[in-house]
Amino acid sequence: MALFSISEDTPVGTHVYTLNGTDPEEDPVRFGLTFEKGSREYFKVDPKSGNVTLIQELDREKQAEISALVSITDGRNKVVETVRIFVTDANDEQPEYRNLPFIIDIPEDTAPGSSIYKVQAVDKDMGSGGSVSYYLQSSVPTKFTIDGHSGVLRIRANETLDYETTPAHFVTVVAKDGGGKYKGMHQVMSSTATITINVVDAQDTPPSFVGTPYFGYIYEVSLPGSEIFTVYAKDGDQGNPNPIHYSIINGSDGVFDINSTSGCISLTIHPGQLRSELFEVRVKASEVGESEEPMDYDITTVTVRVVDLNNHPPTFYGENGPQNRFEVTMFEHPPAGEILRGFKITVNDSDQGANAKFKLRLVGPGRVLRVVPQTVLNEAQVTIIVEDTSGIDYEKGSTLSFKLLAVEIDTPERFSATADIVIHLLDTNDNVPAFTSEYYIARIAENSPGGSSLVSVTAIDPDSGPWGEVKYTIYGSGSDLFSIHYSSGVISTQPWASLDAEARSKYNFYVKAEDGEGEYSLAEVFVTVLDLNDHSPEFLESLLEKTMIIGAPVRIEAVDEDAESPNNVIEYSIMKADPNNIFDIDCNTGEINLKPYIKSMEIIHNITQQHDCKWSLVVEARDRGSPSFSTTAVLNIDITEATPLMAAFLKKNRGSPMKVLGMVTGIISILVGATVFLSTAMYLRNTKSNRITPARRIIRRRPRHAEPPWSFRMPIFRDAGPAGKFLVDDPEGSSVAAGTRMKPPPPNAPCLPPPPPSVSSSGNVKTSERPRVLPTISGALASRSFKKTKTSRGGGSREGTMSSALVSELKMKLEQKINESNQGYY
Repeated sequence: MALFSISEDTPVGTHVYTLNGTDPEEDPVRFGLTFEKGSREYFKVDPKSGNVTLIQELDREKQAEISALVSITDGRNKVVETVRIFVTDANDEQPEYRNLPFIIDIPEDTAPGSSIYKVQAVDKDMGSGGSVSYYLQSSVPTKFTIDGHSGVLRIRANETLDYETTPAHFVTVVAKDGGGKYKGMHQVMSSTATITINVVDAQDTPPSFVGTPYFGYIYEVSLPGSEIFTVYAKDGDQGNPNPIHYSIINGSDGVFDINSTSGCISLTIHPGQLRSELFEVRVKASEVGESEEPMDYDITTVTVRVVDLNNHPPTFYGENGPQNRFEVTMFEHPPAGEILRGFKITVNDSDQGANAKFKLRLVGPGRVLRVVPQTVLNEAQVTIIVEDTSGIDYEKGSTLSFKLLAVEIDTPERFSATADIVIHLLDTNDNVPAFTSEYYIARIAENSPGGSSLVSVTAIDPDSGPWGEVKYTIYGSGSDLFSIHYSSGVISTQPWASLDAEARSKYNFYVKAEDGEGEYSLAEVFVTVLDLNDHSPEFLESLLEKTMIIGAPVRIEAVDEDAESPNNVIEYSIMKADPNNIFDIDCNTGEINLKPYIKSMEIIHNITQQHDCKWSLVVEARDRGSPSFSTTAVLNIDITEATPLMAAFLKKNRGSPMKVLGMVTGIISILVGATVFLSTAMYLRNTKSNRITPARRIIRRRPRHAEPPWSFRMPIFRDAGPAGKFLVDDPEGSSVAAGTRMKPPPPNAPCLPPPPPSVSSSGNVKTSERPRVLPTISGALASRSFKKTKTSRGGGSREGTMSSALVSELKMKLEQKINESNQGYY
């Protein structure tokens, strides 16, 4: 978009440019177009297609160049460039005048053809659209002309100005441009302005009184110096007026005086001294020049009347004279601020001055209407205006009544007048039918005949006539089975409809109330289909087969297709049993048990002589509905005792050989799998323990001589330690033991012959050689046991239960046996 240009008259929403770009990795790219913070956003770009659209109107005269940031990104990398967009001109600006408003003051004696003003207008457009020409626009001949190129305004030749005839002239000037293209069409723009030409007066017209004729009043309560009336005169030469001097020529009779500057006529004596009720006072108004000498003048007459006491109360008048009741007929809810033009009311007080000043007040429903004016002097036309349109409601009342009061303000008598204001209202359709409830709840028993009434809905429209007549209709997904009476609002089932609580128990739909003009409201109807006990309980089979193990119950089950409780709640009972008084049944769950005293097959065999113990029952399933329904079934029970798991399983499923075969196959598979697992584990363990490691030498085992048999006897004493648990009989040591027997132990110790010491080839006793194996009851005694023997020996020494001699003999005997056993390995 570098150096991109666009015409300022391009419509908003126009596709003006398309950004294009690719990614070297051929990733999808997205485009962006942003503007500097704080600047207006004229364009937007579609991030996928790159289409640039104009979103705001352009104006070259306000902004001829737009700076924007265009970007392209693949989601990870982003390239941003600044572009300048140039707005080209279109002829969309009209000439604008300078130095408005155009107000010119010229003397009325200005010579014809004189230049009096120069009009200037500027067009911001370029080229021909920026050139301006002028002309005057008038439907009647004018005293002025304008130069089309320079805009100079002149008085036409042979034309003069006259302040007294026309003190001001209003001339309309038109400035138009040279034309140019705008939105593809040639267009010429123009603008108009009004030039106000004020003619400055020359002193050639006498003064004149304003507001004549003049009337003044003298009241009985007036005091000397009270103002009676003020006259006013102005110089006829209003462009440069002279001061006015006022004076009384005649008719004063010493009763009145006048202020020469303000023109205020005042009373000079007390009203009680007056000898006439009417005075004609002649007043002169003279111009005063710069030399303060009277110049031109004007004379007028002021009529002064003496006013009686306050003896007239306010009075209301209608078109035909005095009236105290006014009526009008109108539609309800007029807009706020509307004047009730049907009332033609005038109020008047014939007194004068303060006696004729009174207040108007409208009394009635609060702030619905207000009266204008609120304060009246002498006489006024009464206007009643709507203030609160909601209070003018036909439904609240077809007639509105107010009291119009007129009460004097500054009089001690406080005279007043009252008039009745009655407004008869005409109805409009300003109300929507309204239901008495937002929703209605209806209940109907299932299997009710078609056309049964459910509920009656009511909508109220307070409007009158056809606007207040309500018609009802229903619609919605659940309304197919129902109908409504169009006028009464009674909702019924369709003549062909049959409701079933088991199929569907809840319906909801909408009811519509509509008046004569189509205004409507909605309410929702909820219908509940009440369940009836129209289904009896049913067993799955009429003949039931069960196997009962003594001590365990069997269960029967029946189903009731009714929708709600208690119609679908079932109670079970035993109708007949052979033999009788053998079984109990749970009425709620249907579990059948043997009587508590029957605990074995022997008891059953005492009851019956049948070997197969297969008994029959007639059981009943009854629901709790009203009326109640029931059904029966025959139950054959095969009674048996508890057996091992497999036997019980086989007996229980003897009627299902495939189930038994599957169970046997599963058990065999489990056993085979366990065997394979154990064999694999043993193989891996033996492989690990049979590994051959290199040895430093080969040890050949010598043939082992027959070992003498060992016999073990438990000692008769306690806590002798581990060594004292073994008693050894050595047939070869009898000759040695005779010469080496030690001193016998104490009486509580066993009499054991000491073992012969182990003698090496050098004749020394081996006391430091560690034994390899110590025979025990299990056939081997580990070397650690020998250490335990020494430890236990120490413990016996602490207890004092064995003598030191016995311990030494036992130790020597054990070491000798260990050495003989180890000699066979070398």
